[in-house]
Amino acid sequence: MNTNYELLQFYIYKKLIRKKDAEEILEECKRLNTSVRDYLLAKEYITETTELEALAEYYCMPYVEIDMLDIDKSLFELFAFDFMKKHKIVPVSFDKNGVLLVATGKPLDCHAISALSTQISAKYDYILVPPVQIDRYVDSVAAVISTSLALDDLNTEKSEMMLAAMQKGNNLAASNENDVINNPAVRLVDSIIKEAIPYRASDIHIEPFEKEVKVRYRIDGDLQNRAEFPIEAYSAICARLKIMSGLNIAERRTPQDGRINLTIGGKEYDFRVSTLPTVFGEKFVIRILDKTSFHFTRADLGFTDTENVFVDKMLARPHGIILLTGPTGCGKSTTLYSFLKEVNDPKVNIVTVEDPVEFTMHGINQTQVNPKANMTFAAALRSILRQDPDIIMIGEIRDEETAEIAVRSAITGHIVFSTLHTNDAPGAILRLEDMGVEDYLVADALVGVIAQRLVKRLCPACKKKGRTNAKEMEILGIKEPVTIARPQGCQFCNNTGYKGRIAVHELMYMNDAMKNAVLTEKNLDVLRKLAIENGMVPLWNSCRNLVTKGITSIQELMSLNEE
Repeated sequence: MNTNYELLQFYIYKKLIRKKDAEEILEECKRLNTSVRDYLLAKEYITETTELEALAEYYCMPYVEIDMLDIDKSLFELFAFDFMKKHKIVPVSFDKNGVLLVATGKPLDCHAISALSTQISAKYDYILVPPVQIDRYVDSVAAVISTSLALDDLNTEKSEMMLAAMQKGNNLAASNENDVINNPAVRLVDSIIKEAIPYRASDIHIEPFEKEVKVRYRIDGDLQNRAEFPIEAYSAICARLKIMSGLNIAERRTPQDGRINLTIGGKEYDFRVSTLPTVFGEKFVIRILDKTSFHFTRADLGFTDTENVFVDKMLARPHGIILLTGPTGCGKSTTLYSFLKEVNDPKVNIVTVEDPVEFTMHGINQTQVNPKANMTFAAALRSILRQDPDIIMIGEIRDEETAEIAVRSAITGHIVFSTLHTNDAPGAILRLEDMGVEDYLVADALVGVIAQRLVKRLCPACKKKGRTNAKEMEILGIKEPVTIARPQGCQFCNNTGYKGRIAVHELMYMNDAMKNAVLTEKNLDVLRKLAIENGMVPLWNSCRNLVTKGITSIQELMSLNEE
């Protein structure tokens, strides 16, 4: 209990808990016969990340992100993957004195430290990292090794019998189960899909060419080569993918769409599979979606304090339409989901119509369009209005009928969220009018428009800070040099210089001045100038702020001009 008391006092000192709660926490720990740490984690007073930051100081141990470490992967031969994940341990490297540096996520776990000594006899030094990062890193290494082994086996596979068994497709279940599981094509497909998760890929591209098949992952918006294998084995790969996604294996002339549901690392994922016939065979694109839950908040999505003031005003309105604009893949749907999560309340009825439903959210009625059954956005929206909704989310306004119903729904007392494909926020006004919505309806219904883009985050492990040169100062529109960060490239970012993405926004709030302008002004440049005068920060300026903060690069800023 003495250790519990000392640790509790340290948590108070670090302001992780309140002093007035200390006595009650100690009494509860005694009653439940548990440690302070386990109790605080269970009651969510602390998280594993905030706890480790405090424990690093408490035990005088370094605390870093695992991406900052130069890990000797040859040491993985000494430890089983399951062992490392169970005990939250990753061997990093030996120093010149033979001391093994170990990254640990459980500094208080004596069993983990004892188990480590049974694996290898050496002196140890420890460094703290978040446990979730250890799991992700071990999974990524395991997936890479699995894919490499499957590729090696596939390149040396000579058995026509096994390929023929795969090509039969519907008779696959009749094959010997062990033969199917151990088949190189089966293992390769499974490895390619599972490896994409720790790589943070959003899409998998499997593309046949004349002599080889290429596998590419879309990571942070860019496609990156991952693997190649012989074209001779592609028929087996196609059969495996089609069986997994419920597609017709005999149909090769027309595009098909299917789904794969898998649980990887304790999380349930939905893989949307699309095929397209090409000259050398069918190309597969697999979109990856995490089905378990939606964790994004406005802070995660890059909204600043200033932008949040406008968003709060939009979400507080009792009725009206809020639009997200931008090109495909810029995160519009993700931002809409984060707004729905905020307004989700048992007192309101929220109904969505989407194509497709990307994330399922508890307490929200989600509908998927089905054009084959005449379930279009407009048809679904008409039915939704008879379902007594308070809040409606429309995945996308694509036509005049959907635009008209959405705007009239907003006027008649509903909150409507939707998306449009326009280059900037003011452009949404003219796009609605081009769709046939009268300007007085637009002025009355529109609450605000948020234009969004995604830019790449500089890799925290290798980005290099420096003063701006003359050209960079000209681009940024400044007269005095400032410190910015530039991409370099390292093993943790696959030598790209970037890791992850962040959204930049352009928020146009429809105050009285903007509503009056909708009725009188049809020139986009004039509308944009007026929006800026009324508080809108252009996308360029939002991205420039990220450059000066060292979050993204000048190259990413310039990419906004290329659209």
